[in-house]
Amino acid sequence: MLPGLGYGKIYGDRLRGFRAGGEYGIMRAGVGTSERAGSSPLSRMRVIAGKAKGQSLKAPKGLRTRPTTQLVRGAIFSILESVTGDWSRVLDLYAGSGALGIEALSRGAGWADFVEQEPRCSQLIKRNLEATGLAAQARVYCCQVAKALSFLSGEYNIILMDPPYSDSSMDTPLEKLAASSLVGANSTIVVPHSCHLPLSSSYGRLQLIKQRRHGDTCISVYREEH
Repeated sequence: MLPGLGYGKIYGDRLRGFRAGGEYGIMRAGVGTSERAGSSPLSRMRVIAGKAKGQSLKAPKGLRTRPTTQLVRGAIFSILESVTGDWSRVLDLYAGSGALGIEALSRGAGWADFVEQEPRCSQLIKRNLEATGLAAQARVYCCQVAKALSFLSGEYNIILMDPPYSDSSMDTPLEKLAASSLVGANSTIVVPHSCHLPLSSSYGRLQLIKQRRHGDTCISVYREEH
């Protein structure tokens, strides 16, 4: 089991206030196009465990981007390993660089869908999937989370929601997710978020079952109430 509290400066794997609405589109995981001219340089992180362990992942680097630290990613998957054994289908919402969904695939998940509305990040997810050899097990959707919740179908075993760190509007997405057909009796929803922006103990049929704090980041875990 994961220890109760940890320390260290944690950042969310998000773009801060940078997301463009963009036109709805679906992209299959494949070789992405290069970053547009003049874009910020890329930072790097690595897959922590599994068949792609040690593989480098690219993430946008800049004042508005804060990649998730290895500590928080490790904590998320320690929690998941303690609460669920079914990793058949994974959904990575607000996917950013795709680091969380890719970590799940590396650790044995059968399939992962990635939802990210920023086109540059969607391209990076595809490139990271190719680099780790996991592209055949994934699909990338370049659209807003609300849009994805309206067309995705089937239950997911693990749903990762890593919103912009300063996003104070997670109640609505969680309520919509709870009311959707994507959540079933065996679904586990994990939401890393700022401790300064606490989440509710329940959203519809979803009940908070576990919460861990690491520095100024909280990891909240929800499952369907029985």
